[in-house]
Amino acid sequence: MEKKIVVLAGDGIGPEIMSSSIEVLKVATKASELTFNFEEHYFGGAGIDHQNNPLPEETLAACQSADAILLGAIGGPKWDGAAKTPEQGLLALRKALKLFANIRPITVPEVLLDRSPIKESIVRGTDFVIVRELTSGIYFGEPRFLGETEAYDTCYYNVDEIKRIVRQAFTIAQGRKKQVLSVDKANVLASSKLWRKVAEEVALEFPDCTLTHQYVDSAAMKIIQNPRDFDVIVTENLFGDVLSDEASVLPGTLGVLPSASYGETGIALYEPIHGSAPDIAGQNIANPVSMILSASLMLRQSFGLDAIADQIEVACFATMEAGILTSDLGGTTSTSAFTQEVIKRIK
Repeated sequence: MEKKIVVLAGDGIGPEIMSSSIEVLKVATKASELTFNFEEHYFGGAGIDHQNNPLPEETLAACQSADAILLGAIGGPKWDGAAKTPEQGLLALRKALKLFANIRPITVPEVLLDRSPIKESIVRGTDFVIVRELTSGIYFGEPRFLGETEAYDTCYYNVDEIKRIVRQAFTIAQGRKKQVLSVDKANVLASSKLWRKVAEEVALEFPDCTLTHQYVDSAAMKIIQNPRDFDVIVTENLFGDVLSDEASVLPGTLGVLPSASYGETGIALYEPIHGSAPDIAGQNIANPVSMILSASLMLRQSFGLDAIADQIEVACFATMEAGILTSDLGGTTSTSAFTQEVIKRIK
């Protein structure tokens, strides 16, 4: 059976790490019952350069008919003054595909314990998931206004938007430790008061799981103080943006963390959590692990190929444990050389 994977390499280091992940995927899935057809399209700054649009119409049409989407990275100072920025293209894609749930697994592998900025005794055993609502909240709320002397934004949520993201969190928790932490600011914000009320209602649908609540400022401190206490964190768009970026420093590098975005259509988008790093683009020194693991997450979540996903993940970490490291981890291995070492271990 053939599956269509839309490939959005994007900008900066995106094309380099995407090339690595596709190479790994082709080797790892060679004997799979599924055949993957990789279809490349312009997106982000590349879309602006080629078609004056960060989300060209043919790119969106391809994404809407895909079985899954792989995204490298977008943006850079080159497009800061563009009429439509690469980031606006990403927001438009999320909205078009109704990608309401961003999932970020946060783990600290043994090989990276000594590279974390947090004490080893604190981060050892860290393994939790942040579930961020992605298509509502203050990033999308109306009205919004920017004037010379005043400005305002609207943080809007309705019951259905909250229910679907909280249900997503509980569903994930059922396959883990069955613990959901809902993060809000219900002591101040009306939107958070509604969020907490709806979360309590949804929790009744999952009697095998437990629900607790925490204010966002307290949760931000606890992620650094004791990250092992968490299982699944669910929160709104702005809080999720901040907390997931904070949590991403726990392994000591952004280069090893994947993410996934799920929507109502069944089409999922997989991408590394880091940016396009234009300062090192084209130098063959970027760490491809987060992109490779995003592709692995795709195999697991969209196609049920858990064994192949396991194989890829084991190969990545075994390569690092062998001391084969890219520059962000203090090594000297190039992007392409690291990729070949991963492939060697898969074979």
